[in-house]
Amino acid sequence: MFERFTKGARAVVTGAVAEAERTASPRITDEHMLLALLDSRGTRSAFAFASLGILDRRASVEAGLADARRRGGMTQADTAALAEIGIDVERIVSKVEQTHGEGAMGAGGTAKRGWTSHRKFTPAAKKTLEQSLRVALGRGDKEISDGHILLALTARPGVVSDVLADHGGTYGAVERALFGEPG
Repeated sequence: MFERFTKGARAVVTGAVAEAERTASPRITDEHMLLALLDSRGTRSAFAFASLGILDRRASVEAGLADARRRGGMTQADTAALAEIGIDVERIVSKVEQTHGEGAMGAGGTAKRGWTSHRKFTPAAKKTLEQSLRVALGRGDKEISDGHILLALTARPGVVSDVLADHGGTYGAVERALFGEPG
């Protein structure tokens, strides 16, 4: 699959690795790919982010991701579903943080990696890369671009797609920004 990646798509993957290293994360996640996409310049995804006003709201995107990490990776849909049955996630998170410290439910820390410092992609991040191939094939494209990775991030349910949607980056909006109106 990686032989089909354009230079921009490869830059997203290497940027995600760098982001994981910068944050001392033991694994590469969808969040790291999103942040690598936000760091891209002169690419289709950068154009889409600019046209949707997301580039100017990077701090807000990062805050949304941090808030989800604080909730233990729960999406807004997860939180709402639990609220419907009387479970207040914010209250639980606050109690856990009172006992164990701020950010205790967040995914983090260091994993034992043996003799290598090579970081692996999480299963979800691998599925996102696979989804980018499906998006490209569905559009009739022979290569996988950074734009296809961005579309895959919006298509897969989870924290990253929630945060993007909160900032106007739904699948439809991103697709229109990347490729224009369907003809």
